Amino acid sequence: MIHIYTGNGKGKTTAALGLSVRAAGAGKKIFFGQFVKGMAYSEVKLITEQIPQIDHQLFGRKCFIKRDPEPEDYKAAQEGLLTVKELIKSGKYDLMVLDELNIALYYQLIKLEEVLAMLDEVPENTELVITGRYAPPELIKKADLVTEMKEVSHYYQKDVKARKGIEF
Repeated sequence: MIHIYTGNGKGKTTAALGLSVRAAGAGKKIFFGQFVKGMAYSEVKLITEQIPQIDHQLFGRKCFIKRDPEPEDYKAAQEGLLTVKELIKSGKYDLMVLDELNIALYYQLIKLEEVLAMLDEVPENTELVITGRYAPPELIKKADLVTEMKEVSHYYQKDVKARKGIEF
């Protein structure tokens, strides 16, 4: 099954992490790849140190959301996609999370056609989760489950800064 967690609301990565922990508790093998992100957030410390069923990899450099992507950002995302394609072919994982893949697509760091073709290669016994705002309609159409996180209210509007352990 292909899951997509998208939308402007908070909780896409958190939902994917929750599913990963649940799968690990059931004895499944998980890959958690993060596109665009180049910094290991708090959850990475936990999953890499405490949950051996989860393999983690970053496919980003530094935040470019407030600037244009640089050539190195394209390279990191494209290398990440190559890695993911190989891991999909291996059939090694029961659950694969491609965190912020939608953002990599939105900024055109990788090609949508490549991602759609890759999804055709996912083994039947592998759940694949794609997160990030701006999921393209073609990807939504291909998914088996789509959850849209809708922002109704957010404390950022009250100038609350990102907090360790809550937002990162």
